[in-house]
Amino acid sequence: MTQKLIHIIGGGLAGCEAAWQAAELGCTVKLFEMKPEKYSPAHSSDALAELVCSNSLRSNAKTSAVGLLKEEMRLSGALLVRIADETAVPAGQALAVNREHFAAKVTEIISAHPRIELIHGEQVELKRNPDIPTILATGPLTSSAMAESLAQLTGKERLAFYDAIAPIVSYESLDMEIIYSKSRWQDGPGDYLNCPFTKEQYLAFIDALGKGKTVPLKEFEEEKYFEGCLPVEVMQSRGEDTLRYGPMKPVGLRDPKTGRDPYAAVQLRMENREGSTYNLVGFQTKLTYPEQERIFRMIPGMENADFVRLGSIHRNTFVCAPDLLNQSLQLKDAPEIYLAGQLSGVEGYVESMAMGMLAGINAARSVLGRAIIPPPPQTALGALIFHLTQTDPDNFQPSNVNFGLFPAWEKKVPKKLRGEKRLEISMAALKKWHNELLQEDSPPPS
Repeated sequence: MTQKLIHIIGGGLAGCEAAWQAAELGCTVKLFEMKPEKYSPAHSSDALAELVCSNSLRSNAKTSAVGLLKEEMRLSGALLVRIADETAVPAGQALAVNREHFAAKVTEIISAHPRIELIHGEQVELKRNPDIPTILATGPLTSSAMAESLAQLTGKERLAFYDAIAPIVSYESLDMEIIYSKSRWQDGPGDYLNCPFTKEQYLAFIDALGKGKTVPLKEFEEEKYFEGCLPVEVMQSRGEDTLRYGPMKPVGLRDPKTGRDPYAAVQLRMENREGSTYNLVGFQTKLTYPEQERIFRMIPGMENADFVRLGSIHRNTFVCAPDLLNQSLQLKDAPEIYLAGQLSGVEGYVESMAMGMLAGINAARSVLGRAIIPPPPQTALGALIFHLTQTDPDNFQPSNVNFGLFPAWEKKVPKKLRGEKRLEISMAALKKWHNELLQEDSPPPS
């Protein structure tokens, strides 16, 4: 192979991370992004790496699965996690970012990289070239044409779920005589705003939620949601207390004005460092826009809420990874094609970045004639790869990273110590993996 060229289709989280990794390893990258020529239903900015559903990258605690994944990526040189740290906004123990600053910085760095050529324009066909690896990172809103091209290549029906987006409100429109600041369990003011419900208010709210008009799916679309991103009205339909044990859980959110825990609570998380906008945590919805404004203004303290963005529903496209992918994220029957991001079968921002990072590293190593070494299953990175490649295809669904994907314990470990133990095992396995990569890259002794 004479060229050191890689094509990447999609300038989202996975595509940008893949481009950075491949370029940093010495490859020339052509990154194809359809914006601003064309936009998906969920995107509005010209920037790369635009965040849509939420501004949160979830827990930063290294003893949580997603916190561990981010730490592994930091130690592996992930660009987007570094930028997320630099553009973070207060969010308790979570890592949340200023969306505009995050996307702007990613766009600036990717556009300025001497080995990355950013090409604007929609790609509608997945072209095979044994000499030029292609990383497909078109995300959950992969166009029908590209999805059909992938299906023709793999011979497999593509799968589709539907994800929903939460609304955003302006801070100045909130009633802070009712709403109070507190992070769960923490004493004193916290990074979240809390809207407290009495039992009567809660029952009235969920009754209205259950009767609210929703945006219908098309006749050809099947109502199929990812369990980790359910619309609130779908959760409400599962029982009176479902929301109280989910996104409206009041535990640890004692109201300083009353000295009591509310019956239920809606939490608002800061969208930008200035604190001028907040999103409704866990309040993904497919309610119509008028219904969102009417029903969500029943939330205590949000009676006069100004909605900066209303919620919406969008498609999440992914492949049946265990049938199609190997551990390097290459298609088994077309190894010059790599899949990255949510299209590969993971769920979540951080997980998408992680698969982009691995796809970029693996494609570059292939071009450079180096061995591809998958991360060990004891790491969060490896656990995700194991899920994608070893799950029963008949039962495969997208997944966030979680400790259930990790290898079973060889010895019984007390529950309260498991996070620390996972961290310890992962760090040792990650170090060994990094050393293996370095040894493979080192020239043989003369």
